[in-house]
Amino acid sequence: MANISVNLFNQTPVQDQPIEICERKGLGHPDSICDSMMERISVALSEEYLKRFGRIMHHNIDKGLLVAGEVETKLGGGKVIKPMLMVFGDRATFVAGGDKVPVEDIVKRTATEWFRHNLHMVDPDKHVKYQIELKRGSDALTDIFNRQSKYLGANDTSAAVGFAPMTTTERLVLGTERFLNSPDFKKRHPETGEDIKIMGMRKNSYIDLTIAIAFVDRYVNSEQGYFKRKEEIKQEVIDFVHANAQIDSMDVNINMADVPGRGLPGMYLTVLGTSADGADCGQVGRGNRVNGIIPLNRPTCSEAAAGKNPTSHVGKIYNLLTYQIAKRIQNETNGVREVYVWLLSEIGRPINEPKIASVQLILDRGTTLNEVSSKVQDLVDAELSNIDKFSDDLAHGRMPVC
Repeated sequence: MANISVNLFNQTPVQDQPIEICERKGLGHPDSICDSMMERISVALSEEYLKRFGRIMHHNIDKGLLVAGEVETKLGGGKVIKPMLMVFGDRATFVAGGDKVPVEDIVKRTATEWFRHNLHMVDPDKHVKYQIELKRGSDALTDIFNRQSKYLGANDTSAAVGFAPMTTTERLVLGTERFLNSPDFKKRHPETGEDIKIMGMRKNSYIDLTIAIAFVDRYVNSEQGYFKRKEEIKQEVIDFVHANAQIDSMDVNINMADVPGRGLPGMYLTVLGTSADGADCGQVGRGNRVNGIIPLNRPTCSEAAAGKNPTSHVGKIYNLLTYQIAKRIQNETNGVREVYVWLLSEIGRPINEPKIASVQLILDRGTTLNEVSSKVQDLVDAELSNIDKFSDDLAHGRMPVC
């Protein structure tokens, strides 16, 4: 059994705290674009390495920057003046056993496919330029992948933490963005782009959602029409929230920098449905945590999981595994109100043997630590024993990271 510690956590559950703040950056937010795309490239490279060599080779595609372009917005449809620039950085395996891997071709093809599939207004051949700055890995870190073992050694000393369950606020923030970016919503509201950010604040039983939605100027013909559509969307959000949660009182506010009567400067308009077309840059690791939200009341891992390799980089593996373990503990152990799981690696040590696995529990009244401790330890040990299967799921993109 791994080095596992199970303790009581003397804290008021977040759901019962008087103030709670949670954020989500949606699919088309510049930071989310970077995270999602780099992760997709890691999956593409992993699958190519498996096909060629029967195993995943060293790579970390976790340094990325989306440089905003320049546009001229206009009611009825503006134009792109300067395309966005997507910069890919860090390390990959280009040659193994004399076999050359077309890394740059895979990166550009995957990025192009990502834009085409996820951002309906972006033509990835016209609206984006690509700069690939991937280099070969160091001998020390590359050699980890050449060691014959079921479990590779950790390529970093790193710590991660995950929790369960989500609060009502956290679920609403996540669910509302997914609702606004759903295919059905986009059919009803093609004027909305994929760049959506939601900041949720709960004060006792009152919920406030502040939402930024990048409107597509092609579908907006007048200032009056813009504000009319905004009110329609606000009502749909209110209806969605009431259908999915018991809320005593709430407010929804959309695009709060808008000012009627100021024309184009008083409306949040884009040409491509993302602020990256002419306003905001994006970067890997500045967006959502691996469970899809930015929960400000919680401890979270500082590592950017997106794009890291799925077989030895604990900054990715432990980041997601802590949430999976926490969810199992909360679902399968009676009397657990809230749970936090911490994993600490040591570079070179097998990934299934963390230096410490720490579980912090907030228990229901009447439940004791002795009643649940053994069950919790067994669940943690089972997850670590199956970490190779978990890594395989990551390698094939079966688990979202943002």
